[in-house]
Formats: sequence, structure tokens, C-alpha cells
Amino acid sequence: MKVYRIASIPGDGIGVDVTLEARKVLDRAASGFGLEWTEFDWSCERYLSTGSMMPDDGLAALSSFDGILLGAVGFPGVPDHISLWGLLIPVRRAFSQYVNLRPVRLLPGTSSVLAGRSAPELEMVIVRENSEGEYSTLGGRHGAGEPGEFVLQESVFTRVGVERIIRYAFELARTRAGRLCSATKSNGLIHSMPFWDEIFAAIAVEYPDVVAEQCHIDALAARMVQAPDRLDVIVASNLFGDILSDLAAAVTGGLGMAPSGNINPSGSHPSMFEAVHGSAPDIAGQGIANPVAQILAGAMLLSHLGETAAAASVEAAVEKVLSDGAVLTPDLGGTATTSELGSAIADCLT
Repeated sequence: MKVYRIASIPGDGIGVDVTLEARKVLDRAASGFGLEWTEFDWSCERYLSTGSMMPDDGLAALSSFDGILLGAVGFPGVPDHISLWGLLIPVRRAFSQYVNLRPVRLLPGTSSVLAGRSAPELEMVIVRENSEGEYSTLGGRHGAGEPGEFVLQESVFTRVGVERIIRYAFELARTRAGRLCSATKSNGLIHSMPFWDEIFAAIAVEYPDVVAEQCHIDALAARMVQAPDRLDVIVASNLFGDILSDLAAAVTGGLGMAPSGNINPSGSHPSMFEAVHGSAPDIAGQGIANPVAQILAGAMLLSHLGETAAAASVEAAVEKVLSDGAVLTPDLGGTATTSELGSAIADCLT
């Protein structure tokens, strides 16, 4: 029997709560294969006690695993740039997880903030470049405290990086509705976005079966609210994809329902899966967090490992429980605990 070695990093706040439920569901879904879990305590709590989010050999420790399930990181007193650059971004870049895949859809039993929109109109996937772009360490702060103080923040767009993320998005669009929209802002960013647009247009020629278009990020954000049915696959730079994916989640049921994957398409390093939502320390440990996003992130992990039948069974179990409406957490209008919702989904798999 095939056994997959999975690293579990619950992180902070509700990340701990929802990761426990995701593991419960994935263990139940494992049929014909096994999951061997190794848990790491890497978190803001660790940072406060040791001065680092993870040990110096953390990346080496993760490299031998088949996949990574990450909870959420963030805690009061620890600046966000510490938690992100101390754990998430180093893992993404060291393991060449250059695809941040964020599928969003209106699930049964849930509602959208957009009035009158049905589930078929609210399903899309954002393909976010995950390794370069606007999230660069290049730059600096100069003349601190002086009248002429300034900061310089550089973006980095490489041909290799832009080509591979756009090509990934075209390949994905082929498996879906055959529509791809590229987020740009070439009317304002004089170097990076014209470069992005040129590469997008060149690659589009290779995919005549995909309807390709470019849309300025501000207009695209408006379309996501006003006409979401016109969108299917969206490809965007690191910053633009980050913003658009949160907006997409907000209009399709909320961040508590949205999973994501940090994908290394080649399989040369493990990929990492996580919920889109944050650590919500104000409700951590209270048993009221919604575990659906983390459970669906687990389904993405199974699918990436090639266990597509198990992944589909997890998604179906989530849909059934939400559709029945008997076991829902408070954010979904119910009174169930985090554990009760996780158990209800797991029980649907038996």
C-alpha cells in the first residue's frame, strides 16, 4: 500500500483548530493508500520564544515529504512580515512553488454577498504567480527620520517566471471552460506590466482553443463583482493575484470556504496546501472556527498526490453536509462546533 509522508504545520490561532479537523477527514478518506503525518510546531509562538518561525534546518527537514498541510500563521505582537517571510515565503521559494492556485466557488447551503447570483455564476480559479513579482526583498529605506526620507520597493519579473505561470494558466483553462483572463495594469506600470502583456499575447497564439483576454486590474475587480459569470480562469502577478483571490473568495461565500495550493508543478519539491483565511486569534480555541477551507485544502493535497477519487469524495462530503444544513458552524448560521462539523464531514466518507 502506498503511504504518503505529509508534514503538518498547524501554525497559530485557528490554524491549529482547523488543521486537526482536516487531518481527521483526510485520514478517513484514505482508501487504498495511507497518510503518515509528522507535525511541526513552527509558528509565531515559536518565534516569540526562540526568535525564529522555524529552525535553521527547517527547509531541509521538509524537503523529503510528499506534501505539506499548513494551518495559518499570525499572532498579535508579531508583525506580519515576520510571520510571512519567516515561514511561508521561504518555503514557497525554496521549493519552487511558483503556482498559487486558488479555486473559489459558491458551495451548497451557502450564500453570496452578491444578490441574485447562482452557484454556476460564481465559480472561478485564480492562478497567482507565487515566487517573484511585487513581493521582492529588493529596495530599502533611506534617510530615516529626515525630511527627505524615502523608501524604494522593487518588483522583479523574469521571463522564465512570467512564461511558466502564464503557460500553466493556459493549460488549466483547457481543462475547464476554455477562457482565460490576464490581470494587468500596463497603463500605469511602465515596465513590468507591458512585459507581462507581451508574454501573455505571445503564448496565447499557441492556444487557439482558449479564449484569451487582458483586463486592467481595477476593471477586473469591478467585473468580479458586477459580472462574475464572465470569468473562469484568471492569471495574475503575485500582488494582483493576492488581492483578486481574496475578493473572489469574499463574493463566493467568504474566506472560511476558500482553499489554496502552493504548487511545484514538476514535483521536484513538495507542494504546500492551506486555507486562504488567517489565524483569527480572537476566536482560537473556542471551537467555533469553520474548518471547511482547510478540509478543501486537504482535498487539493490529495488531488495533487494523484489520489483524485479520494479528493472528490472529500469535496462531495463537504457539499452534502453543507447542503443538509444540520451541522454548521456559527459563521454559516448554525451552532455546531469546529469538531462537530469536521466529524460530520468525516462521517459522510464511511
